[in-house]
Amino acid sequence: EVQLVESGGGLVQAGGSLRLSCAASGFNFDNYVIGWFRQAPGKEYEGVSCITTSDGYTYYADSVRGRFIISSDKAKNTLYLQMDSLKPEDTAVYYCVADGSNCRKASSFGSWGQGTQVTVSS
Repeated sequence: EVQLVESGGGLVQAGGSLRLSCAASGFNFDNYVIGWFRQAPGKEYEGVSCITTSDGYTYYADSVRGRFIISSDKAKNTLYLQMDSLKPEDTAVYYCVADGSNCRKASSFGSWGQGTQVTVSS
């Protein structure tokens, strides 16, 4: 019922920027934890950033804090992730997630997008 569609991934050089977008339908941003997970080759899912839109609380993984910013546009039902100063270790498939409770636990999210590839070269 909830559908999430990511866009904005691509190939960039280290130090570059990308902005990911997630278009949501069948979902109320005000009532759920939403955010972004990523999975790098050979690694587990990592919670990158989440936001609780009811109170504006945000979470960032230590590895991205200060470089990434999460935001949302309630009127457009769209979630964003601005990624600056990208590093090769940011290379991963990035997933928009919703209906969750713990940004450090992938299994706590009930809705996932298909993912968008981010590749950072050095």
